[in-house]
This record gives sequence, structure tokens and C-alpha cells, in this order.
Amino acid sequence: MKPMRTFIILMAITSILAGCQSEKSNQIDSGSPIEVVLKSPYKPEGGAYFTISGSIEPEHFASLSTRNMGYVSKVYAKVGDQVRKGQLLIDINSDEIDAKKAQAQAGLMQAEAQLKVARKNLERYTALFNENSASQKELDDITLQHEIAKGNYERALQIQNEIDAMMAYSHIRAPFSGVITSKTVKMGDMARPGQTLMSLEAPGKFVARALVPESSIENIEKGQQVTVIVKSLGRSLKGNISEVSGSSQNSGGQYLIKMDLEESKDIKLFSGMYVSVLVPVSGEASNGIFVDQSALVQKGELDGIYTISESGTAILRWLKLGQSMGDQVEVLSGLSQEEKYIASSEGKLFNGAIVINQD
Repeated sequence: MKPMRTFIILMAITSILAGCQSEKSNQIDSGSPIEVVLKSPYKPEGGAYFTISGSIEPEHFASLSTRNMGYVSKVYAKVGDQVRKGQLLIDINSDEIDAKKAQAQAGLMQAEAQLKVARKNLERYTALFNENSASQKELDDITLQHEIAKGNYERALQIQNEIDAMMAYSHIRAPFSGVITSKTVKMGDMARPGQTLMSLEAPGKFVARALVPESSIENIEKGQQVTVIVKSLGRSLKGNISEVSGSSQNSGGQYLIKMDLEESKDIKLFSGMYVSVLVPVSGEASNGIFVDQSALVQKGELDGIYTISESGTAILRWLKLGQSMGDQVEVLSGLSQEEKYIASSEGKLFNGAIVINQD
């Protein structure tokens, strides 16, 4: 029995030593301040609101295409190039259009020559009629010939104009000054009608566009003020709804809206950035605030966030959450707007951990 008693005593001593070591380790962790970043909750202005998703786009942009089928004979610009209005960007070789152009030019020249002859005959017979040297019938016949020649010339001119318009789609030019943002063809490719060949954006002013579901479109009005949050930057801008689509037929049952954005020198926008748009709902109040989703602590079905006590230690607060808005989530209860929360830390947080603000 003695060996057994010795074993039990050794296990007890080992357990006590381990406990002392663990307590010592915890004391060391508790005594080493953890650097943290504090952040105030975001409070949207106004009352209740709903959220829609959208993106940043330039106010002026164009997708350049052609109505003609033909081989691309020359590409004069590449992605990133600054181009001026009217600058030639793409040439498309179309033998069919070239043949029609030659035919139209020949027809126009012939009709113009016939009109000149008919005009001279009309002038001559008008003079003879005034001198009683030509009959009324002769003058009427010459007048009719002139009208026919004039009609033939106008039709030939119209055909020429149509061919010139078709030729314009064989020589793609910049509709405004801007930057080439995409190019889908190269020399030798076959260009087809309706195919996007290049995209052009005018630098400078940006707008936001978003799709509104049918259930919320009644709350959208032209001229309405909204808050536009740029997700990647975590910054917000004031917006004004300037366009509201009256149909959802071509947008999957949702309504497209456009928002003009306030100018801000501190926020650098790029085309394609994703945004969340807060649209106020009149007549309803809301006390909701928002925090970063990355700062949340999840344990089972509970969601919490760390705050800092007056003594400089971390405190885990349990929250009741609402809707998400980009990288942020609404807090319905458990945190007030005046309380700052720990957005990030240099170490693992726990209740009672000593923390120090990096700022």
C-alpha cells in the first residue's frame, strides 16, 4: 500500500505545482496591458431607415459598340489611356459597307447632275413662257421633270447620310473626353453588332446607383436625402436621390435609383466601390447604432462586444443585434452611443484584462 500512497502524494504535489504555475501565468497575462483600438458607435442621422446595396459609378460613362459586322483593322487606344472627345479609337473593316458607300456616292452624283439639268430647263422654259414663247403645258411638263429630279436627289442624299451613319460605326470615336476603362477586342478580331468593344469613363464626379426591391420603392422619392456608406473605406457621404426608375421590367423586379453625392476632399472614390445606402422612413423613429462586425464576440447564439471599464480593464457586453449594413451591424440594446467599444486588439481579450488605448 505504501507505493500507492507515494503515487497519490506525488500526483497531489504535481497538481498543486501546476495550479500555482497556472495562477502565476494568469497573473502575468492580467498584468501585461493589451493594446486596443477604441471606436465610437456609428449613429445615422434621422429616424428609422432601411438599407439597400449599390455601387459607385462615374456620372458619365459609355460602352462603345458597333452596328456593323467586320474585322477590327486597327485599335488606337488601350486601357488607362486618356482620350479626347472625337478621337478615333477603333477601325472596323466592312467590305459590305464600303461597297454600299461607293454605290451611294455614285447615285448621289448622278441625281445631282440630273437635278442641275432639270433646274436649268425649268429656268429656261419659265423665261420662254414669260415671253409667250412656250405653252403652259410645256412649262408644266418641265416643272414636273424638275420635281422628279429634286425628289431623286433628296432620296440619294438620304441614302448617303444613312451610309455615313453606318460608316461612323465602322470608325468608333470617343463621345466625350475621358479614360478607357476596358477593351475587349484586338486587331483581327471579328466585331459583331451590339458587342461592347471599349468602355469609357469621364473622371471627376461620381454617383451611386442601387436597386430597390418592390416592397420598399414606396419609400423612395426624387430629391430625398440619404446616407451612402462606402464599405471598403468605412466612411459615409450625404447623397441626394436624383433619378428613380418607373419600371422594374429590365432589372429583375427591382427599381434602379441614382444618387448624387456630396463632394469630399477627404474621401477618394473609385468606380465600382460597393456601398450601403441608408434610406430614411418618414414617420418612424429609431434608436439604432452600428458597430463593426469584426469586433463582435460570438458564443453559441449570443453576440457580445468588449468595452473598457473606468479602471482600464476589458468588459464583455452582450448585445441584441439588428440588421447588417456592409461591414457594420445594428445594435438594438446592450450598448449606448456614448460608450466606446474595442474595435481591435493586439492580444486575446478576456474579462478583466488590462487594456491600453493605442491612441
